Amino acid sequence: MIFVDGLPFSTHSSSQSHPQGKDILLALLENPILVSASSSLKANPERKFSVSDESSPGRPKWVYIFQKEYATVDPALVDFVGTDEATTCVGLVIWNQKNGMTSVAHMDSPKIVEMGLSQMLSSLVDNSLETELDVHLIGGFEDVSLQHAKGTTVLESPADLDGYSSPLCSKIVHTLWSREEKFHIKTICVLGHNTRRDSDGNTYPFFNGFVVETKTGIIIPAIFDRTSRCPDEIVRRIRVSASNEDANWNGKLLETYDCGTDCFKIAPCRWTLRQYHIALSLLNYSDSEILSICSTSPTAEALDFVDNLKREWNYLIEHPHWTETFPKKQPHTFARSSDGKWRRC
Repeated sequence: MIFVDGLPFSTHSSSQSHPQGKDILLALLENPILVSASSSLKANPERKFSVSDESSPGRPKWVYIFQKEYATVDPALVDFVGTDEATTCVGLVIWNQKNGMTSVAHMDSPKIVEMGLSQMLSSLVDNSLETELDVHLIGGFEDVSLQHAKGTTVLESPADLDGYSSPLCSKIVHTLWSREEKFHIKTICVLGHNTRRDSDGNTYPFFNGFVVETKTGIIIPAIFDRTSRCPDEIVRRIRVSASNEDANWNGKLLETYDCGTDCFKIAPCRWTLRQYHIALSLLNYSDSEILSICSTSPTAEALDFVDNLKREWNYLIEHPHWTETFPKKQPHTFARSSDGKWRRC
C-alpha cells in the first residue's frame, strides 16, 4: 500500500478500490507534496563519482548498478548506492526507515517489475508487513514527440503520452499499491517532472543518475565516470541484452551484489551466437545509425553511449561463447580491498 506524508494515499478516482496504474501515477504526479519534492531534488547539484575519490582519505564506499540490475546494501558497509545512464528507465529506491538497509534497482521494462520488487524486498525486510519503507522513483523522462508534447504539462495523464517511460512508471506504482507492505512515496521525479525541452521540441531528462546516502536515505543527483562504473563493466553491460535470451532471467532483475559480505557476485548469463552475429552486423553502421537503432531516446543519450556499445560488441566477437566468460557457470566475484578498489577473487 502507498502512503504520502504519512497518510494512506487516495487517487480520488471512480474506481478507488481497484485503480489502474495510470490513475495512481497521475494522482501521485499531481500531489503538491511530491511536486515540491521533485523541485527540491532538481535544484540540487549533481555529485560526480570517480575511482580517484575512493583512493582519497576518508573515501566514500559506493555500489554502482547498471540497467536491469539491483543491489541491496547495508549502511554499515556502504555509504552510497546508485546508478546513472537512465533515460527511459526508472531508478527505484526502497529505504528501510528502521535500519537504513537500502535497495536500488534500475528498471527497464514493465515485465520485470513484479518479480524485481520481490527480489528487492527479500533482503530488505524480515517478512514483516509493518516495516516502514521510504520509496523514490527517479528517471523515466517524458520521451514524446513535439506534436504530442505541445501544450502538455507535468500533470497530463500518462495515458495520453506515447513512449517507453509511462507504462513502466504506471506498472511500478500499481505494483506498490497492490502489495501489503507500507511504502511511503517520498519522490516521484519521473515523466514531466524530469523533463526539459529545447527550442525544437526535443525532450531530455533533467538528470539521469542518482545515489542514495544509506545512513540518511537522502537522494542526491549523481553522475559516474567510466572508472567508477565497476567492477566488471563490460560483462555487466552485456548481461543487459543477453539476459533477454536467457530463460533463467525471465521477469527478473540481474543479481549483482551480496550485501552480507560487501562483495560483487556477477551472476552468470548465457548468450548465443546470435549475439555474436548481431555485434558483427552493428559494427558496420555509422555512429548516428547505431544511436538511432539501439537507443529508445537517441537525442538524450550520453556522449559515450555508442562507444560503450562498440566495446560490448568487440567483447562478444572476441568471446562468442558465454562459457569462456563464466566457466562452470560460476559468478564473477569481487571483494573491496583496503584502498577501496574492487579485486577479483
